[in-house]
Parts: sequence; structure tokens; C-alpha cells
Amino acid sequence: MLGREASFTLRIVKGLIGGRTASDMPGLDIAEQKSWQNYLTAALRMYAELNVAMLEKHQLPLGDVRLLDILSHSPDGTARMRDLAEALSAPGSRLTRQVRRLQGQGLLRRATSPDDRRGVIATITDEGRAVAEQAAASYAQEVRKNFIDRLSRSQIAAMENGCRRIIAAVKQPGPVDDS
Repeated sequence: MLGREASFTLRIVKGLIGGRTASDMPGLDIAEQKSWQNYLTAALRMYAELNVAMLEKHQLPLGDVRLLDILSHSPDGTARMRDLAEALSAPGSRLTRQVRRLQGQGLLRRATSPDDRRGVIATITDEGRAVAEQAAASYAQEVRKNFIDRLSRSQIAAMENGCRRIIAAVKQPGPVDDS
């Protein structure tokens, strides 16, 4: 049986990960767990805030605003459904329902790709462009109010760099570029 001092030392050692204090999440220390939880909470809350604002101001969920924004910034207002699904990180079936709903509202059109009869393209309409332009202004105001105005320039740059690295790593697993 361990003595009181040895038992105390063993509890401390078990609570360390490579010299760092362990958290409730196996494999993460407390600082790592707090960083992850804060990032996740902030991202989910930002999405929820933006979604509510877009619904209130434009009667469109944030995902629809993003889709219209992508199409409005494409050179000819058109994108292949496969490319939209990738850009929106959306499964094809969800994107198809979303596009059909927006088509029903007259904000875009769907058609067979003239280059590849198996592919489907979505094209923003003039009405869709007008809605996208209005929503973009509201979106920018909300991003400024809830994100930009709460951070310093160096914090914004650090967020951009960190998120860019995460996105690159998730898209292409392997070594992370330190630049």
C-alpha cells in the first residue's frame, strides 16, 4: 500500500501530460481543452447569431445567404452543384433541397450542365443578386459587431492564420505548413 505522500505524488503525476496539467478530455491538457472549447463555442454562437440576423432581416438562413454569395461572386453567376457542395461543406442531398427551395423563390435556376450532361449547375437570377447584395451588407455589419470589433488587429491576424492552417489540414491531412 502506498503511503500518503506517494499516493499524492501519483495523483499529481497522473494529472500531467508531458509536464502539462491534464484535462477531462483524454490526450489534451487543460489549456488545450479550454482553447478547443472556447473556439467551438465561439464558432457555434457566431453561426447562430448570423443565422438569426439573416432570418430576421432577409428571411433566409445563413446557409442560403452563403450559397447566393458564392454564386453572385462567380464570373457568370453559375457554379456546378458539386463545387457548391464542397464550398459549403454540405452533403449533396441537403444542397439539392436548398437549391430547389431557392429556385422556388426565384433566386436561382438549376439546369443540366452544357459541358457535361451528367452535371447540374445553379445560376443566380437578377432577383437573387439583389437579395445577395442586401444580405451581404447585413452580414458584414453582423460580422463587424460580433467578431471584428471584439478583437485587436493582431488577434484577427492570429485567428486568420490559425483557421487557415486548420482548414488546410482538414482538407489535406498530413504535415502542416508553418508559414
